Amino acid sequence: MSTITQNPKSKSFETRLFINGKFVEASDGGKFPLISPATGEKFVEVSEATEDDTNAAVAAAKAAFPAWSALAPRERGLYLKKLAALVRESHDELAELEALSMGRPVSAYFEAHMAADDLDHYSEAGYQSLGTSSVNNPGYVNMTMRQPYGVAAGIIPWNVPVLFLVYKSAAALITGNTVVIKSSEKAPLTSAKVATLVEKAGFPPGVFNIISGHGHISGNVLSHHMDVRVLSFTGSSQTGRLIQQAAAKSNLKNVYLELGGKSPAIIFPDCNIDKAVRQTKHSIQFNSGQACMANSRIYVHESIADTFLEKFQKAFVVESGDPLLPGTDHGPQVDEIQYNQVRKYIEDGKTVAKMSLGEQSLNHKNGYFVQPTIFVQTPEDAKIMKEEIFGPVVSINTFSTENEVVAKANDTEYGLYAAVYTKDISLAMRMAKKLEAGSVGVNCTSPTNFLDMPFGGYKASGIGREGWHYSLDNYLETKTVMVELDDE
Repeated sequence: MSTITQNPKSKSFETRLFINGKFVEASDGGKFPLISPATGEKFVEVSEATEDDTNAAVAAAKAAFPAWSALAPRERGLYLKKLAALVRESHDELAELEALSMGRPVSAYFEAHMAADDLDHYSEAGYQSLGTSSVNNPGYVNMTMRQPYGVAAGIIPWNVPVLFLVYKSAAALITGNTVVIKSSEKAPLTSAKVATLVEKAGFPPGVFNIISGHGHISGNVLSHHMDVRVLSFTGSSQTGRLIQQAAAKSNLKNVYLELGGKSPAIIFPDCNIDKAVRQTKHSIQFNSGQACMANSRIYVHESIADTFLEKFQKAFVVESGDPLLPGTDHGPQVDEIQYNQVRKYIEDGKTVAKMSLGEQSLNHKNGYFVQPTIFVQTPEDAKIMKEEIFGPVVSINTFSTENEVVAKANDTEYGLYAAVYTKDISLAMRMAKKLEAGSVGVNCTSPTNFLDMPFGGYKASGIGREGWHYSLDNYLETKTVMVELDDE
């Protein structure tokens, strides 16, 4: 047995709420503990935003909106440009904080650079928010205006928090909205660190507010709040439904949802099998399987199934341990709840699948570590084939025909990501058209994604799309103006 004793370089963490340009404790003094997923021990307490705190954040954003929206896009962009540089400089510290709070190995951390790129892009994108004009109606000149909503809220997940914090805020800010971001109670430290960078970048008070807490308190307030005009959420489909219901019951705020997935990867016999093994293995192991677009279902043509399985099993090995160490490539599940849930799915899978591979205990005395697990020939109606596990657990089944595998792949409530491996471009494009997913990778799989492409899901995987050329529209109202001309 190995015992993990984490030794972060930084011993001091920001754990307060950032409201109206100031760091404050929760109004009732409330805090919640953070348990290290690598050791199972409490290492810090974080401020828990109350209903009053959440209302105060929204009020601050509402008060700051008139002055912020009156700035030219170039002026707003200067703040985002400063923040991008600060995020990039803080990469190592953000990586460490993520390793401490949710177990992400520092060796695999790259999100700070992507977040900084996102901020840099939007810092120069404000002048793209243009309306249209029409002279098609005699006696009139008509036009549309694109204007910010006001207060925009973002509720972000724990698996890649820095990236989603920026995804939910940069486009909203450059278009003139003010922002309230709620971090996940499972991984609040990087969001609090970004709040210190927001302060350092000099954003005007109230423009950019970041709070921590649980969804049933602060998340619930944001979802129902009459002054929140638009809300973007990434997380579970169950919570997404609750947010949509709250929006309908309050002010019918615009809601954008990026939710769960049960993503299939389809392996045809003419593919580069070594590449397919390497990439599908990475997809389900990435972030310990804690990714909404992980290819948790793999369908392999029966003619190459034995070869694929043998290669996949050999590849599906990890170097698990302290996520702060550079040699670790596989961290723990985020917390005990997630660990127990994944373990329960594994036990369920053992009762229905013909074979399970790799499900021996990892050599750790403590922490929430799950060994990467393979199930073979699992019935299509089994729970592990239908429900999102959010762990390093993959089911590998076989198929014989194109129509058969399309039917199996689409037989799910989700539709976030799908992948196809084949050298036949016609087959690849037929599959891309037939698969019910917001993104389809051809000879690549998740987490392959690009910032200039739209990302979102079909069916229960979400509503709306995010991406460089798409998120601006999410935070702009369209107003029609009709001008009647005087007769000569």
